[in-house]
Amino acid sequence: MSSEATMLERCQSKCELCSADTSLTAYAVPPHSHVTVDHAIMVCDKCLSEIDEPKDINHWRCLNDSMWSQEPPVQVTAWRQLTRLNSEGWAQDLLDMMYMEEEQMNWAMQGMSADDKPLDCNGVELKKGDDVTVIKDLPVRGTNQVIKQGTVIRGISIGDDPKLVSGKANGGQSMYVIAEFCRKK
Repeated sequence: MSSEATMLERCQSKCELCSADTSLTAYAVPPHSHVTVDHAIMVCDKCLSEIDEPKDINHWRCLNDSMWSQEPPVQVTAWRQLTRLNSEGWAQDLLDMMYMEEEQMNWAMQGMSADDKPLDCNGVELKKGDDVTVIKDLPVRGTNQVIKQGTVIRGISIGDDPKLVSGKANGGQSMYVIAEFCRKK
C-alpha cells in the first residue's frame, strides 16, 4: 500500500486539519520533504493554500479538534498554525491547552522562527521586560546549582541569540536560560 493510500485510510479521506472531504493532497511537514506516513498529512486545498501564511483566520478554528490528533505530523502542523495565530485570543487559549511530546515540539519549532524571535514553550513570542516561569529543573553550567521548575525570572532581556533570554531569578545574579524552557507569565 502506498504512503498516500495509508494516509487516506488513516484520515478516513478527510482533511487532517479541518475535516473537509474535498480533494486531498499529501503535505510533507517541514523540514521533511518526502511524503511518508510518519512525516506527512492529508490536507484539503484550502488548508494547503494557507498553511504557510494563514489569511482566513476563522477557518483555522478547526484546529480546536485536530490539535488533539494522535498523529505527530498533525500535532506539529496544528501547533505551528496556532503559533502563527497566537495574537488571536482563541488560538492562544488552544496553545495553552495543547501538549506535545518533546520530540514533536522540537520538530514543530524547527519549522518556525523564520523571524528569529524568542518563543516560549507554547510558541508565544517573548519580549524584553516580560516575566517568565521556568518549566523544568535546569542545571546551571559551570556550577552544581539548579534553577528549579517554577522559578520566576522577572524583566527578561533578549540578546543576539533568539533562543536565549537573560534575567535575574530570586534576586540573584543574572543568568541565561533557553527560551523554550520558559513560559510567559
